[in-house]
Amino acid sequence: FRMQIINCGADYTGKNMINWDAIDNVFLDMDGTLLDLHFDNYFWLEHLPARYADIKGRHPDEVREYLVEEYERLRGKLDWYCLEYWQRQLDVDIVGLKREIAEKIQLRPKVTYLLRELKKVRKHVALVSNAHPWSIALKAETVLPTDLFDAVHSSHEFGHPKEAQEFWQGLQHETAFDAQRTLLIDDNEDVLLSAERYGIGHLLAIHQPDMHADSLTPGRFAQIHDFEDLI
Repeated sequence: FRMQIINCGADYTGKNMINWDAIDNVFLDMDGTLLDLHFDNYFWLEHLPARYADIKGRHPDEVREYLVEEYERLRGKLDWYCLEYWQRQLDVDIVGLKREIAEKIQLRPKVTYLLRELKKVRKHVALVSNAHPWSIALKAETVLPTDLFDAVHSSHEFGHPKEAQEFWQGLQHETAFDAQRTLLIDDNEDVLLSAERYGIGHLLAIHQPDMHADSLTPGRFAQIHDFEDLI
């Protein structure tokens, strides 16, 4: 049960092995990593603009243009991920609107298999997400097997997104993890770069976060296609 992580910007093929003896902690992102990002992309780019326009009596194209501008303005900041912020700004029930399309929330293949195998080898497995707690709760109600995690952390606990060093400092204070003996799997390269700066020793990206969209262009971090490759 050995593998090695290569920070080479190439696709992860499974031929190079991770040395699991060098890893105690496995931090897993949620949206785009454990869950298909299609739900979130569809909600923020299609469903919310259409429903907001319907509720407020505005044209969908006008609403979509406004929202996209706001998304870009806030990208990488905690408010970008905060459902309470968007609920206040738009004066609509964000979670209620998410529930309308909850059937689109889907686990990526082999997620449960991966989590169970990590349990067998006694790794400390934590969900480490920028998602708001309301979003995590909704996904736990539907498909996310939170019982297979040792801990669940939202960046909102620490007042900073994972893109900021303050997030990792807050998580360190909360859990006292050994950064060099930690593996982070995330679909966001800015988050992976932040984790690298903090000293996280093992980093992997996701090849296709939205399984209904194009794959990501290879970047700094090795990308995995299938969680079964890790086992």
